[in-house]
Amino acid sequence: MTDLIRLTAADLAERIRTREVSSEEVTRAHLDRIDQVDGTLHSFLHVAHDAALDAARAVDDSLAAGNEPASPLAGVPLALKDVFTTTDMPTTAGSKILEGWRSPYDATVTTALRAAGIPLLGKTNMDEFAMGSSTENSAYGPTLNPWDTTRVPGGSGGGSAAALASFEAPLAIGTDTGGSIRQPAAVTGTVGCKPTYGGVSRYGLIACASSLDQGGPCGRTVLDTALLHQVIAGHDPRDSTSLRADVPDVVAAARAGASGDLRGVRVGVVKELHSDAYQPGVLSSFDAAVEVLTSLGAEVVEVSCPSFDHALASYYLILPSEVSSNLARFDAMRYGLRVGDDGTHSAEQVMAMTRAAGFGPEVKRRIMIGTYALSAGYYDAYYGQALKVRTLIARDFDAAYEKVDVLVSPTTPSTAFPLGEKVDDPIAMYLYDLCTLPTNLAGHPAMSVPSGLADGLPVGLQIMAPALADDRLYRVGAAYEAARGEFPHPSGV
Repeated sequence: MTDLIRLTAADLAERIRTREVSSEEVTRAHLDRIDQVDGTLHSFLHVAHDAALDAARAVDDSLAAGNEPASPLAGVPLALKDVFTTTDMPTTAGSKILEGWRSPYDATVTTALRAAGIPLLGKTNMDEFAMGSSTENSAYGPTLNPWDTTRVPGGSGGGSAAALASFEAPLAIGTDTGGSIRQPAAVTGTVGCKPTYGGVSRYGLIACASSLDQGGPCGRTVLDTALLHQVIAGHDPRDSTSLRADVPDVVAAARAGASGDLRGVRVGVVKELHSDAYQPGVLSSFDAAVEVLTSLGAEVVEVSCPSFDHALASYYLILPSEVSSNLARFDAMRYGLRVGDDGTHSAEQVMAMTRAAGFGPEVKRRIMIGTYALSAGYYDAYYGQALKVRTLIARDFDAAYEKVDVLVSPTTPSTAFPLGEKVDDPIAMYLYDLCTLPTNLAGHPAMSVPSGLADGLPVGLQIMAPALADDRLYRVGAAYEAARGEFPHPSGV
């Protein structure tokens, strides 16, 4: 069973398809692994032992009856970030205000996973309502980094990334509002992709910032991530922001990239995302990765995107403004936590008491900032100006992509930081997403691929591409991955 959990998702899928091993065996092996290590790591908020095994048996029965697999990943289990609704498991978004809540409907991503024959191992831990960079803002306690349990696994999707790095799951789903897939991937030595905005349905994804949120695939290899991307992507009429455009063939791109030939590909190194303030080991790993891309035939040039210097300020006005609007729905009147409903308080008092008790400090901070930015007399000065900067960032991307096919940068300015180090310093925490924010503001796709170790901890290479050119990420990412060779695993696991 130990060997099963260390196989790639692609390898597991093939062995399940040929009935060399059963989905039940694979799923049970991962559930056993969760039982073994998750008491320490806390990657999961809910583990669906029985439901996962039932789904796995259904795949095995279908294959035994001579049916074709429901998808190329049929039978391979997965960890789902607890921000996607599920009818058979609680959906909390890492918040006390939704503790124990059961959704009456599945998210479109959840539905796609079930239809693909992918057993759901459970729901992973996250920063409350996806607001955070370390998974320390979860109302249910932090997740620990499998590489060093005194450090964070990134955020907001640290649970999904830690589950992958510790072999609790071969696949995972995350969401990325300002780097919440890519940043945890970088600091845990895993792969994570933020698709083009609208490329994966947001129906049933509990909203943080609606113009920025995007669900996406996470894996331990580029091909595994591409196979999962293919399962969850596509138009959804229930999501008004869902794109009608064809999904790029990311799996073919990943397979082509694995040949290691990047001749004809133009790669831009973003000047503004390469700073002496970054950890030296991160910069040296990035520079070495760029040399690898050059050796594979890519043409590498430096590109300047001056508006990126203002991305952080723009993001932290746009996101809180949308948070202020989106989280107004948690009013104690319809679902979730209700405090003070004893007949002695008015509806307004119950609402205020519930929100005070149910939301954590970071969520409250962002609601207050957003409400202020949207208030009369300040809207144009703050929110309006932030939208103008967002436009300038998109224009910088457009100008860059006239010269190159993809852009690259470090994914994070440093490796995983110690637990508690930035909890009381919101600005320091926000700066950790410096490299990942611009692509969310533009709605473009981006990926993080492990590029090496700095002081014994993982470092990520970020690859960015124009809207609807997600396949470029997988071609370049797979080529780099093949040239880099097998990435080490945490010694403790």
